[in-house]
Amino acid sequence: MNRITLRVDGIPLQVDAGISVAAAVAHVHTGPRRSCSGQPRAPFCGMGVCFECRVRIDGVAQQRACLVVVRDGMEVVTDA
Repeated sequence: MNRITLRVDGIPLQVDAGISVAAAVAHVHTGPRRSCSGQPRAPFCGMGVCFECRVRIDGVAQQRACLVVVRDGMEVVTDA
């Protein structure tokens, strides 16, 4: 499988092309991310219904990480 490079919270990461942003974030963070108010959050449903996996992708906030496929050069911020 092809590998791509993206950044998650400033950390460069190489992952298989075709995986979700949520899966890529799991490579970097073993614990839950934090919401703006400090509440722990993590993917729950894995299909875009619960909105618990929201991240900022390339400067666009409130993206559901479980629904977005990684692409080369992507910038992901989890605590946003």
